[in-house]
Amino acid sequence: MPENTLAKKRTSPFRYGIGMFGTSIPINMFKSFAAAFYVKDLGLIDTNQMAKIIFIYTFIDAIDNPVYGFLSDRTKTKWGKRRPWLVIGTPLLILSFILFYNMPEGIRSNSAAAYIYILLMYILTGTLDSLINANYGALFPTLFKTDGERASTNAIRQVCQLVAMVISIVLTPMVTSAIGYGLTAVIYGIIALAVILYMTFGCYEKIEEEEYELAKGEKPDLLKAIVALAKNPKFWIFGFAGAFYSASFSLISQAIPFYVQYTLGLKSSMTTVMLGVVFGVALIGIVIWSRIIQKVNIIKIWRIGFLIMAAGFVPLFFASGFKSAVPITSIMGMGVAACLVTMDCIAAKIIDDDYAKHGVKREGMLTSLVGVMNRLNGLYVSLGFKVMYDVFGFVDGNNPGANPSLASKVLLCIFPFVAMTLAFLFSLFLHFDNKTNTAVENG
Repeated sequence: MPENTLAKKRTSPFRYGIGMFGTSIPINMFKSFAAAFYVKDLGLIDTNQMAKIIFIYTFIDAIDNPVYGFLSDRTKTKWGKRRPWLVIGTPLLILSFILFYNMPEGIRSNSAAAYIYILLMYILTGTLDSLINANYGALFPTLFKTDGERASTNAIRQVCQLVAMVISIVLTPMVTSAIGYGLTAVIYGIIALAVILYMTFGCYEKIEEEEYELAKGEKPDLLKAIVALAKNPKFWIFGFAGAFYSASFSLISQAIPFYVQYTLGLKSSMTTVMLGVVFGVALIGIVIWSRIIQKVNIIKIWRIGFLIMAAGFVPLFFASGFKSAVPITSIMGMGVAACLVTMDCIAAKIIDDDYAKHGVKREGMLTSLVGVMNRLNGLYVSLGFKVMYDVFGFVDGNNPGANPSLASKVLLCIFPFVAMTLAFLFSLFLHFDNKTNTAVENG
């Protein structure tokens, strides 16, 4: 291996971790409030159309993720594999995100045109987010090699993500009520652009090391990567567990605005408080779990997080008011924190296993393929909105059906409870022998 590899600058865990703040702000507002904005507030589309949009996007997202990972792995520039994609893709993502929440007035007056616009901009924004995250995520196992480095870096990353969620999910109802969704998207977009580019130019890929690995070994191949993962039971177990967790997490942010208004009978501004409790406790929980994870097996923490979240949805279904709902959501926040601290580290262990077995550097493809499973949560979320429409007759904010309270509880409590229960059951079958990690740490 070339000697100057050792002279390469080390990437600061904070510099890399803060990138999660930038990537999280636009996508969380985008996915969390798309339905609330276009279905509940404006009534430009109904819950059935929203379900179709999510359903279509999910399949496109399942295809684009591995393609972006494949292209990233085979990129060769003096700036590295990932940085060019991040520099080019970030401005496009921000532009698409801003346009999603700033529909031209001429289109709003035509219901058919409005539906097509929302569908196309939803897909475009989502696929550009996949491009950014495929490259950002692929940097993690490359830049940080040991469990200790990964755990501490991931803790920083998840804290940054939760701070972003507090802004883009918790505070958004209050901000949009004051300045509107359009201007809010512009402000969030500019912040995200600055942070992602700041992270990108501070990440130092070990270019010489990557070239040496490619020269001595097999080059990344998309089909072979897919086949290798298809034969890996760890991938399927972790993938399905992650998909059900992602579906549950997604439903929390998307369903709480409906739950607050129609079940608890509160003003939409109280959505800020409810979400604030969840993410505020999760922020504290990340610090606590990050300390515990130094002494307790990471898989155990992962499973505990699933159990806490699943258990919380049961009393939340029967909550009679704000005072009873808040303590429940605070406990669930601890479950969210446990999942956030562990998920990416476990994914990195699967990538380590693949490299140990096949000797091929393909972090981008593997990160993306693992991400495909997580993003299949859209099918489950789509089903939730479909049930609201077909079973409860909840069309939109102007026509919420005969029992919007029960419909909202089913969307927020029943669907996520089932998902988290399945996630926990899958997690029971995932085990690592730690041989790969020990080798990495000692090497």
